[in-house]
Amino acid sequence: VRLNMNKILSPDSGRWHDKGIIYQSDDINVQTFTSCAEPLDGENWRIWYSSSTGQGDVGFNIGFFEGVGKDMRNTSAQLCSGKAPKGILSIGNLPEGWRPRQVVHIAMHDGSHRLYFWAHCHSQGVVRFLCACSDDGLSYEVIDPYSPCFWHYNDRAANTESLGPAGLTFFSNETHVKPYFEPESAPGMLCNDATNLYLLPDGSFEIFTAVIYPVAKNDSRYIAHDNAAGWVRVIERRTSEDGIIWSQGTTVIEPDKNDSTDLQFYYLAVNHTSEGRVGMLGRYLVEAQTMDIEWCFSKDGINWDRPKRKAWLPREPELLGVYAPHSLVYHNKCWHMFYTGCNYNHNFSKCTGSKPISDIRLAIFE
Repeated sequence: VRLNMNKILSPDSGRWHDKGIIYQSDDINVQTFTSCAEPLDGENWRIWYSSSTGQGDVGFNIGFFEGVGKDMRNTSAQLCSGKAPKGILSIGNLPEGWRPRQVVHIAMHDGSHRLYFWAHCHSQGVVRFLCACSDDGLSYEVIDPYSPCFWHYNDRAANTESLGPAGLTFFSNETHVKPYFEPESAPGMLCNDATNLYLLPDGSFEIFTAVIYPVAKNDSRYIAHDNAAGWVRVIERRTSEDGIIWSQGTTVIEPDKNDSTDLQFYYLAVNHTSEGRVGMLGRYLVEAQTMDIEWCFSKDGINWDRPKRKAWLPREPELLGVYAPHSLVYHNKCWHMFYTGCNYNHNFSKCTGSKPISDIRLAIFE
């Protein structure tokens, strides 16, 4: 299926239709950020999500909705430190207290399944990117929680020598001691979260994630009210033959002289098409703490063109942030984008409602 790059650039063409909210709850925040939507029979969908009860990382979990529209059934993952039970969505070999977030589901070419996600446990100083495998697509086992694909800068096992100048932000490895059996982070394998991972036709893998570099306090890019003051987020690409061991990263998108000094790039979600890669770039204006989607394009995943350099999807008045899913999905002769809308800005300093809410919304391109 061809995804026409010129037409998709223009939301004013009349071919993009925003269908509004398809899931919202007063008790739980949900997001499709980095997660997949999968068409089932007829009009039914399976939509993977991350959830939060607003109680820090202890309230994190992942799961999927199945069905049509607002009548979708909710299945959340059962988390187990031992073996995952069969017949339900479950994740085994996940240490007690570790909670998954930003899930990516991959249907492997051999019929097996994988889940990739960021595991969080604030009380233990854990933030790392794990892989879990399954034969049936329901019961998953984490490969090795102590030797992850990637470590977050804020993980207890992060090698502090690779973190840059001290004093710009805080790190869990300053207050948490890793177990004696747990290795230190592998060289070059530190990154931020907001990670999109793709299985390519030849069986290899491609990943796009955010990395950070420091700037001094007298730099115009230093914005004190950001949650990572002194760090600038840019997009990095890595590859892997098996989806477990990854190459060193290559920076592929970063702000330049034609961008405002407070612009950073929070994530990159990618659609692989016959014409090349169509990217949905997380456009983060740090001063206002707002998040938008910007289109970008590439033939090889390394060299990217940003022809518009502005927010693409108009935000409703109540939204201060929109986040792209893992990819667009072509189904029933049109493209679907199940995206996340937030009524709060990134550092939660502003909210347009009585309390912060994130929900799942749908836009289609015919």
